[in-house]
Amino acid sequence: MKPIVEVTLSWLLKNRKGRDAKLFFTRPAFAKHPEQTIEVTSSDCGPTNAKLAVDYTADGAGKHPVLEWTAPPAIADKVKEWLLVSEDPDAPLAMPIAHGVFGGIPATKTSIEAKDFEIEDESKALLKGGFHYGVTRRNVPYIPPRPLMNHGTHRYFYEVIALEEPIDPKLLSSKATREQIADAIVGKVLGWGMWVGSCERVWK
Repeated sequence: MKPIVEVTLSWLLKNRKGRDAKLFFTRPAFAKHPEQTIEVTSSDCGPTNAKLAVDYTADGAGKHPVLEWTAPPAIADKVKEWLLVSEDPDAPLAMPIAHGVFGGIPATKTSIEAKDFEIEDESKALLKGGFHYGVTRRNVPYIPPRPLMNHGTHRYFYEVIALEEPIDPKLLSSKATREQIADAIVGKVLGWGMWVGSCERVWK
């Protein structure tokens, strides 16, 4: 998209941001867990709300941030599987954009890095990290941040969810949608936490 067209769109859509009320963790599956209980950090990107370096955006290498997480003792031994959802609530659409939906993360895995998101078996939606990827708008496992130019700062929520029961492997290997995953985890959530990165693109 040419910069002048993109900037014009940004001006027209400047008030269409902040779909926080429709983020993944507001779904019915989280009714008993309204607050974060899992600590999520990023050793390469900094504290939550940090500005993402260009290598972590579509203008650079498009790398996924390294994430590490720790569950509280009360639930740590009960976790059977992890789920990761990344989304942008500031996109000028009716719903947040799903940048990534990753299910079937082994209970023993409490960190992820960029190489984990390389495709291992596309027919099973399986990644090299040993987990599955779901549907995104561009039919790729992960969409790196690329907010509209001059649309202001966009926030990218990386939500880690602890599950007490695994998601059906058949659903995961079929490249599930965010909505299908949201329905599949009702009654299975033990807790959740998130790390937030920010990104802004300015036409100079």
